[in-house]
Amino acid sequence: MLGGAGQARAVGYRYWSFWDLTGGKWAYATQGPSTARPSDGDVEGFRFAVSEDSQDASKPRGAADFASICAKTPAQQGKKRVALVIDFGTTADAPSGETPPAARTACARVPSDATTADALASVAKPLRYDTNALLCAIAGYPRTGCGEQVSATKPTASARSRATATHHGPSVGLLAGAAAVALLGTAAIWQARRRRG
Repeated sequence: MLGGAGQARAVGYRYWSFWDLTGGKWAYATQGPSTARPSDGDVEGFRFAVSEDSQDASKPRGAADFASICAKTPAQQGKKRVALVIDFGTTADAPSGETPPAARTACARVPSDATTADALASVAKPLRYDTNALLCAIAGYPRTGCGEQVSATKPTASARSRATATHHGPSVGLLAGAAAVALLGTAAIWQARRRRG
């Protein structure tokens, strides 16, 4: 029974998540790429994966720092440089029949008022959006689908935490059952002694 909890297949969504690099750590973006306006020197990331929610979302992998990504892109008056990390994810998270391209980085030099979506479009076309402006594809990947619900192939973070919680020790029900059995056993012994005495 305890083993089953760790193997529960949680329902998730297959989509591109959007991240900001702050203090050397990835943080799930609080706005969408079409409204976020990064500053010169910012690092933004995208990761394609199956995730249950933003708490479970997979972060972009690999090195991510502005200096190395934009080393060969000089500053220009009236423009800003935004470093982008694009992680196409794993084969396990890929839609059926598709193979994720290798992760890549790019330095977008765009007008100073450009959004992250503008920066992404300048280096990773074609982009595909749905009618609700949800980012569906970067550089044409994936070919189809957009944020569809899927059964996660690996336990998500939420499922893992639930499974871990069940493995910290015996459950309350198990302990209560053992206590009840011990109590009945003690009562039976007492009753038997009383009859003999």
